[in-house]
Amino acid sequence: MGNSAKDFFTETQKEDIKNAIQTAELETSGEIRVHIENECDGDVMDRAATVFEKLGMAKTELRNGVLFYLAVKNRKFAIIGDKGINTNVPEDFWDVVKMKMLNHFREGRFSTGLEEGIEMVGIELKKYFPYMSDDVNELPDEISFGK
Repeated sequence: MGNSAKDFFTETQKEDIKNAIQTAELETSGEIRVHIENECDGDVMDRAATVFEKLGMAKTELRNGVLFYLAVKNRKFAIIGDKGINTNVPEDFWDVVKMKMLNHFREGRFSTGLEEGIEMVGIELKKYFPYMSDDVNELPDEISFGK
C-alpha cells in the first residue's frame, strides 16, 4: 500500500474493487464510481460533490450514480448519491454504509471496506433501479485518480 493515490492499492486490490463495481452493476441500471486522491483540503463532502460533477456522474439518465471518494493522505472519505437514488434510500442508508466501511478502514482493510460498501450500494440500487435489457454502462468501472 503506497502513499500516493495511484499506488495506495495493489494492482490486485484495484482489480478486486473494479470487479465489485461490475458485479454490483450487473443487476441494476445504477452507476458506481470510485475516486481516490492524495489530499482533500476543506470539507470532504464538498470535494466529493465537485468530483461527482467532474466525472459526469450527474448526467446519468436516471440520476442514479454513486461516488465513493477517498483522500488517502488525510484519511477522509465520502459517499455521494445522485438525486434518483437519494430520494429512494432510507434516510440513514449512507451513514450505515460509511460505518461498515469505517470498521474495515480502522483495521487497515481499505480494499475490503470499499468492496463491502460497493456491494451494499449495489443491493440498494437493484431495489429501485433494476437492470433492464436495454441498459447501457454509462460510466467507466475503473478507479479514477486525482492529484
